[in-house]
Amino acid sequence: MKELTPAQRRFLEQPFAGVVTTLRRDGSAHNTVVWVDVDDRGPSFNTALGRVKPNNLERDPRVGLTVLDPNDIYRWIAIEGRVELTTDGADAQIDRLSEKYTGNPEYQNRKATETRVTVRIVPERISAHGLD
Repeated sequence: MKELTPAQRRFLEQPFAGVVTTLRRDGSAHNTVVWVDVDDRGPSFNTALGRVKPNNLERDPRVGLTVLDPNDIYRWIAIEGRVELTTDGADAQIDRLSEKYTGNPEYQNRKATETRVTVRIVPERISAHGLD
């Protein structure tokens, strides 16, 4: 497992959107924009069970995440690895991410019927530019 540097961690603490790539059943890439979280265990994002991302990741845990600084596209990080999915703390995480990205402390698009899930990335490869 690769570890984030302090500069990479600070970068991911910014409200910069990421693009997550998962693999469909046929092996083709599925890319989606996500809000990115980072803590002492590393990077993660949040989604809901039943959606394409967690379905793909339950079948094949390989993932890629790219985050660009919207003010300087030459500052970026790309993380490749495998994921661990958990519903523990996922509702609280989506609220934290809502506050980080929108300023609203409660996630406004929550559906009573969905189960939120935290997707924690275990990095195997980290590439970055302009961060160290």
